[in-house]
Amino acid sequence: MGRVFEGRYIADPQAQQVTVFLIGMRANRWWKIGKTLRTASRMAPMLNYLMQHPESGLLGFHNWGGRTTLLLSYWKSPEHLRRFAADKDAPHLAAWREFMGGIGSGDVGIWHETYSVEAGRMEAVYGDMPKFGLAKAVGHQKITPSTRTAKQRMGLHPIAQGRA
Repeated sequence: MGRVFEGRYIADPQAQQVTVFLIGMRANRWWKIGKTLRTASRMAPMLNYLMQHPESGLLGFHNWGGRTTLLLSYWKSPEHLRRFAADKDAPHLAAWREFMGGIGSGDVGIWHETYSVEAGRMEAVYGDMPKFGLAKAVGHQKITPSTRTAKQRMGLHPIAQGRA
């Protein structure tokens, strides 16, 4: 996972807007392993494509497996995410159409949630951790006396203080 940064860190307070995208699947009928594996296998090509095309707007991601999976990803904007989802030359659209063609069987479920967070409206703290989450996506800084509390960190950006 990487080097552990000892002490307390925050995600870069100068980070601009970020779009948080959560997506996953659930093996509703785990004994139908073929359908589950086929659905799960569609994610790796998408992530490989996004890593090879930084202009797509993906900033970083983490994923977890199990009966219900979770992929946490950070994007430059909702527009970048939508553009990737609709791009006929990217691997998402074909996988989405394939899944939608089989929806209704109940064998495998998929889900996603999207959050667009304005600059100054996010706060992330890491103690004795490798770069992770938002800090891995946008960079991090050691906590200072002026960033010691959540109230201070949330007030670092003029938008958070109502002074756009």
